[in-house]
Amino acid sequence: MERYDQLYRLYDEFDAPTLRAYQDFVDLFPPVDSRVALEHWRNASDELAARKDEIRDAFPAVGETFAAIASMTTREQAFTALDLHSKYGRAVNVLVLDVDETLRSAGKTDNEIPRETLHLLTEFHENGVPIVVCTGQTLENVKGFLIQGLGNELVHSGDLSVVYEAGTGVFTPGHGAETKQLLYEELDEEIRAVFDDVRSRVLSAAPEDLRRGCHLQGNEFNVTMKPNFETGSTRAREVIDRALVYELDLLGAAVRDHTAVEADDATAAAWARAFYAAQDSEIRTVLEQQQGVPDCGIEDVPEAAAAAFERIDVAYYEADAAEIGSLELNKPRGVEAAFDVLGVDDPFTVVMGDSKSDLRVMEWVAENDYGLAAAPEHSSREVLDHVIATDELVFDQGQADAMLRAVYALNRLAKLE
Repeated sequence: MERYDQLYRLYDEFDAPTLRAYQDFVDLFPPVDSRVALEHWRNASDELAARKDEIRDAFPAVGETFAAIASMTTREQAFTALDLHSKYGRAVNVLVLDVDETLRSAGKTDNEIPRETLHLLTEFHENGVPIVVCTGQTLENVKGFLIQGLGNELVHSGDLSVVYEAGTGVFTPGHGAETKQLLYEELDEEIRAVFDDVRSRVLSAAPEDLRRGCHLQGNEFNVTMKPNFETGSTRAREVIDRALVYELDLLGAAVRDHTAVEADDATAAAWARAFYAAQDSEIRTVLEQQQGVPDCGIEDVPEAAAAAFERIDVAYYEADAAEIGSLELNKPRGVEAAFDVLGVDDPFTVVMGDSKSDLRVMEWVAENDYGLAAAPEHSSREVLDHVIATDELVFDQGQADAMLRAVYALNRLAKLE
């Protein structure tokens, strides 16, 4: 209990909010060509140092650590960190981070990763903690905003990896032949042929309203239809619901063609609809609303077709995307490959994400005792259920820095042991 008593004393006797304000100002103050502004920064830096010295003097054995914690975390974040340290006794040695609606949020951060979050990621990097960005986005898009936000040097340092398109590929700059791993090339020819078939027809064969209302995301492997309307809007929801049904029908025909099962287009489409409706309640709801529930059930799907469907993932993201991917190429597979390249052989990570694809990583981490799971409050119900059942690491929308601050404090506390 001694450490808890020390933390209580730290936050009771010292003005931590003002200390954090000085720290944030010193860390995040933008470079300006102004003598007055520079003098203001120097004064804040001097005041920050003086306040930290007071804490160092008050806690002779742990003062440096406590000064750092008080300048970076709230009382709640610090005690969360101490609880985690008491439970696990380890520092986080690698971060696994989703991007959209986790590091950044269309509703709260104008779809930009906040400066506070970017600075914290830089802090972790400088303290030797590798970063794995795990996203459904394309590699080129991710590389662009990471270099813009974190800088070319960090991105190409050899300690950052990008798992892109939800696990179809892994990009780890600075690792020679292992820099880019195309995991989808490991799939057998039959499954790859199904994806090639769907991709080649998804726009050319689409009804006019879908061609005008959707575009195909520039993926290397996955087939992802995105709305030509604002994500989350009513029109985006309508067009993605139709796109989901259309993709299911295309997939049914492609599986039929590449498994040599005899069926007309309508029957093949019904098989795909029945199979995925039984797998995912959200897909079944969309089919019901689109009057697309098939007459057959999953038991009517031929064995060869069902075996192919079992290897293929159909994902529905309300008012955002309808996607076909490989269940053999998921985020956990990509993260595992990233760990191998980064040399993380005894991981203790924090996985931060909001969707079902992130949940798979969280469950993989839990099954293997590889670390923690955290999620924003607006995450899917399944994600929140998992996170609450483990360590209750739920943070406000657009406030990923709050969770990163708690992890920062955990790592500082772990160094005391």
